[in-house]
Amino acid sequence: MSVKQERQIDLTNITGHKVTEFVLLGFPSLSPALRLLLCSILSTGYVFTILGNLCIIWAVLRDTHLSRLPMYILLGNFSGLEMCYVTSTVPRMLIDVASPPGVISFRDCFLQFYFFFSMGATECFCLSSMALDRYLAICHPLRYPMLMSPQFCCTLSACCWVSGFLWYLVPIVLISQLPFCGPNILDHFICDPGPLLAASCSPAPLTQITCYALSSLITIATFLFTVTSYGTVLQTVLKLPSAAGRHKAFSTCTSHLAVVSLFYGSVMVTYVNPGSSGGSNKVVTAFYSMVTPLLNPLIYSLRNKEMIAALKRTLLRGC
Repeated sequence: MSVKQERQIDLTNITGHKVTEFVLLGFPSLSPALRLLLCSILSTGYVFTILGNLCIIWAVLRDTHLSRLPMYILLGNFSGLEMCYVTSTVPRMLIDVASPPGVISFRDCFLQFYFFFSMGATECFCLSSMALDRYLAICHPLRYPMLMSPQFCCTLSACCWVSGFLWYLVPIVLISQLPFCGPNILDHFICDPGPLLAASCSPAPLTQITCYALSSLITIATFLFTVTSYGTVLQTVLKLPSAAGRHKAFSTCTSHLAVVSLFYGSVMVTYVNPGSSGGSNKVVTAFYSMVTPLLNPLIYSLRNKEMIAALKRTLLRGC
């Protein structure tokens, strides 16, 4: 081979997209028995997640009482988001766990990256909008029907989706333009920005800082907004004269706070803590991408008498 050809090959390895697919390692140390167990858990959890969130959407759409209440309009939108969120990762994860290694094309990898993180950003905005709803309902009850009309709730939900899907466009474009010349192995079960940046054959500190800054900004900003809203709600509730009023106000907020704590706790451990290890990242990512959407219908349904009553009414009407 001539010197000129060697230089051309070296230049291609540095600047060209030699990698056309990635290998998702997932959990390589699992035995076949554990893989079968994990597949069973994932498939069962996925089915219950879809069915549970479908029940919430069904109740909100079919029950004339719930369909007029802003809190349940936002909850129905949130349930639809959770279904899309879990569908962006779990079916692919099931295939990779059942028949490792998980090979994914360059295009499909970045599509999964975009949809998973865009819906995660949308979830941050949705949780903030639900916190705003509870703040207005409890702190400004007289103006609440005017401020949170059903039309405004639908507009607010649409804004959450649009903002979430615009938020991660810049990281997607920046990372997809990096040179990937091998190895093409990603130490994760999804196309995560951390393993993708590590797989690039040239350092990209500006891209890494941009991704970290955007992830931290949306997580911390929406978390602070939610915490501030509920802090104000708590102050207002404690001033209520009747114990029954305080109990009713608390009961409408505890379910939302449980979902907020589960989601933001796991996200901050993964994407706001740059020192977290790859192994712990996999476990935490699996938790908030699978467990949180599964717990959402359980938390909102089992702790909400209005939702249980609406489900009974709609089921009996359907029968």
